[in-house]
Amino acid sequence: MTTEGANRAFSSGPRLNNGITMPWIGLGVFLVREGNEVIHSVKSAIGAGYRSIDTASVYGNEQGVGQAIRESGVPREELFVTTKVWNADQGYESTLKAYEVSRKKLGLEAIDLYLIHWLVKGKYRETWKALVHLYQEGHVRAIGVSNFQIHNLREIIEDTGVVPAVNQVEYHPRLVQRELLTFCREQGIQLQAYAPLMHGHLDHPVLARLATKYGKTMAQIILRWDIQNGIVTIPKSVNPERIRQNANVFDFELSEEDMATIDALDEGLRYGPHPDHFNR
Repeated sequence: MTTEGANRAFSSGPRLNNGITMPWIGLGVFLVREGNEVIHSVKSAIGAGYRSIDTASVYGNEQGVGQAIRESGVPREELFVTTKVWNADQGYESTLKAYEVSRKKLGLEAIDLYLIHWLVKGKYRETWKALVHLYQEGHVRAIGVSNFQIHNLREIIEDTGVVPAVNQVEYHPRLVQRELLTFCREQGIQLQAYAPLMHGHLDHPVLARLATKYGKTMAQIILRWDIQNGIVTIPKSVNPERIRQNANVFDFELSEEDMATIDALDEGLRYGPHPDHFNR
């Protein structure tokens, strides 16, 4: 990757609705084991230039993420760290306590982005009020949600008047979620893709053809498609070479025709649960 490309990938990104920016590409650490595995993965990513790390309390690896950050040698202010409140901790007071637990495990003075991980019926509206409090008190730089649908977003905005900065959802060529994307754009909510590489289900003839055309991997084609759609993306890997490859997507551009071709792969296919039917 060129120096200019690296700077674009790691040091810049979309401006959120509260004025701060977040990198286009971050490292996801879902299912990355606490201890050496997550420490090595995060340090590899930071060493390769990543400046955004996405974890969650339920992942059980916040402590390792924090250790890797401290040992990386990169100034804290250059990093963008996301974590999430888990379902069992939702509710107003319990969310405030959960935030403090996550903050201490990470070893940070403040968290850059704090998200509601999933919808918990009867609790998520109070949870959002807790996040608004944390933001207003300066404990977090930005707040958002994960796995929220349009009607859920409307509810929490109506309750508080505060629009989430980010909505992190499953998003990939087989699950484009056009209506949700349009709504988020209209509201000034940044959409962020988790599982962008479809849990490794990349073997598709269209993606293979485009990878050959552009001299890139199928993963790089998808991640470039994310970025050209204005989507922040957090591919997960523990392989240092793949971690580097996943960020090497700023030296080419997909044509409008090829973007439309990837869009057409949408079939509403989820590799994870539907938010309206996940409540544990």
